[in-house]
Amino acid sequence: MTSAGSAGAERAIELSIVIPCYNEEENVRAICAAVTAEAERHVRSHEIILIDNDSTDRTRLLMRHLCAEDPRIRAIFNNRNYGQMRSPTYGIYQAEGAAVIGMCADFQDPPEMIGAFVKQWRAGAQIVLAQRRSERTAPLLTAARWLGYGLLNRYGDYPVIPGATGFGLYAREVVDTLATWNEPEPFFRGMLVESGYRMAILPFDRPERAAGETKNNLAALYSFALSGLAGSAKSLLRLPIPLAFLAAAAVVPLAAGTAAAAITGGSAWPLFGLTIATAMFAVILLFLGLIGEQIRMLAERSRNVPLVIEQERLNFPAGRARPAARTMVRQP
Repeated sequence: MTSAGSAGAERAIELSIVIPCYNEEENVRAICAAVTAEAERHVRSHEIILIDNDSTDRTRLLMRHLCAEDPRIRAIFNNRNYGQMRSPTYGIYQAEGAAVIGMCADFQDPPEMIGAFVKQWRAGAQIVLAQRRSERTAPLLTAARWLGYGLLNRYGDYPVIPGATGFGLYAREVVDTLATWNEPEPFFRGMLVESGYRMAILPFDRPERAAGETKNNLAALYSFALSGLAGSAKSLLRLPIPLAFLAAAAVVPLAAGTAAAAITGGSAWPLFGLTIATAMFAVILLFLGLIGEQIRMLAERSRNVPLVIEQERLNFPAGRARPAARTMVRQP
């Protein structure tokens, strides 16, 4: 066994599996059963952490039942919905295992990959990420993902792995390092790459959602992409420079067209002026928005607010809360 495995043997819990939930009453019991079966096959000890983002269905009731049935299942109830970036990351920071797996509740992240993750970790990988080979989505969502990955990889401060959603395994040292970063909107999959730890990639075919409705609609993906861009693509603020060159280059044919129209007795100046004004106005708005997003994140960093505020937690040992995770528990 490598040093990673040896480190795991020294901890009471070898593997933590963190599963964020929001309105997953149709999946939460089944995913816990499937994950438990896989974990018992591949590791000495494990825990499952369910973190609920203020569900409005029976998810929390079922989580209470699961915690009562199995002390290895733990639950965190957020006092409101903190979105798809803060809540899952917070749950990961609360894990105690020598290795931590983050995965969705809807079976699009197959529990059957747990064994492969553990094998790569024991072989020395500090981060093991699953990478989708393909995914059947609506054309609009596919185009949005393509555009988002293109912008991140072109202007980001570090590369983002296409098809890697963050589903994977992270060694204890990785989690402890990232938990110290003061990120108000943690783009976790990007942070994993930025950290520079040894990484293994496991391609897989992502199955369909088992039940319920996906939470990744266009609005959610837009919000996620905007936070990711603002947090990991600071060089994007330099984009006005090449745009300025492109605009300057466009002046030449536009000026030629305007001159030709004037020679022939037409007038292209009103349209020309409107086009330039509209284009520049759009560029100004875009970068004012990005600058505003970064200013917002800087303000959040200065406030040092917690990623989430807990309403309640179940089955955690008394006093257990990782300080680096900026934990705040609201009294019920």
